[in-house]
Amino acid sequence: MIALDVNGAHAGPAVVVEGARHAPTAVTLFGPAAEIADPPGDVVDAPVAIGGDEEPSLAVRSKPDASIVQAARAVGDGRAEALVSAGATGAVLAASLFHVKRLRGVSRPAIAVLLPVPGHPTLLLDAGANVEVRPEHLVQFALMGAAFMRAVHGAERPRVGLLSVGEEAAKGTSDVVEAHARLAAVEAGEFDFAGNVEGHAVTAGAVDVVVTDGFTGNVALKVMEGAAKTVVGAVRAAIGSSPLAAVGGLLVHGRLGGLRRDLDPNTTGGAVLLGLRRPVVIAHGGSSAEGIANALRLARRAVDERAVERTAAALEAAGTLRSAGTASVAEP
Repeated sequence: MIALDVNGAHAGPAVVVEGARHAPTAVTLFGPAAEIADPPGDVVDAPVAIGGDEEPSLAVRSKPDASIVQAARAVGDGRAEALVSAGATGAVLAASLFHVKRLRGVSRPAIAVLLPVPGHPTLLLDAGANVEVRPEHLVQFALMGAAFMRAVHGAERPRVGLLSVGEEAAKGTSDVVEAHARLAAVEAGEFDFAGNVEGHAVTAGAVDVVVTDGFTGNVALKVMEGAAKTVVGAVRAAIGSSPLAAVGGLLVHGRLGGLRRDLDPNTTGGAVLLGLRRPVVIAHGGSSAEGIANALRLARRAVDERAVERTAAALEAAGTLRSAGTASVAEP
């Protein structure tokens, strides 16, 4: 069963509930019971929400009855297998850290986003959880991303790239240079380290996993989302610019529709918080019902493919865990 936070989506609870109806998994909904009609699962009345303008850690501590806090607590207590929310990213992250908790030995959880690169989905992490990181964090991100792509997306031997300003090993900040050296030395037989990749390679499908700090990753993600919208809008404008262009548009309508779907964030479902003891998926705040359903499918797949357990095993095998102890996961 998956815990679904009904609050937070821009379109309101009704869209989240509708998405849950189309997802092939059992859910418990945490949200305002008075606004949940014909629920597709059990409902925990939790009308309190945490807004994006609130300080996440303080809000999570001061609002124990908030829907995201109750949903995260259910996952941490083992009453749910995974968490899905379209609420504020900071609140989801804080609630998850307090209640779902990190894998033992993981320094920092990372937000991993599957970029809609046509023909070659690419995982980007971190996309905003950690503004500043150390080399050892980047190494853990690489291993967590590779394990996720193997477990959930079937990449047999993922290619991992480190985002930098040049392909040469000596290019980038001192932390990136050191992370490059450490990744090159990691005995990880289940992924290939492709070295540094530049920004243009991220959307070219050159690698399966792109590793960077949360500040750079978040900026890169927003630029790509904006560029995709601009391109789609420009194509639509060009098609409608003249009768002849409109005829041409009809001829390529099917292919453009497929491309538009590939670039739509609702198609991927959401970002995944890697490094926690159970799967947590952060859906886009502007998600449609389809986006919520896909977020639930992603969470279900992560549970069924034992993504958390396989991530913990990969980190332990590579010897990159903190000295606090070996990796562990919550008991099912």
